Amino acid sequence: MEDKVIFINGFSQDETVTIMRAVKAAIAAPGDTAFAMGTETNREWIVKDLISEVRREHEYMQKNRKS
Repeated sequence: MEDKVIFINGFSQDETVTIMRAVKAAIAAPGDTAFAMGTETNREWIVKDLISEVRREHEYMQKNRKS
């Protein structure tokens, strides 16, 4: 599986949720895609490190979410 990550930066919280919902509705396996918002910290990260961290968090959340 590819590391599917969408990084959203500069949008309001409401805009971000709208974007996420639109993307999830448009793709075949929305659970495989991780989303990240820009923060003061992660804007300085190397892209490969950001992808790795977001995927790690996404996989944890997928495994530990309540049904």
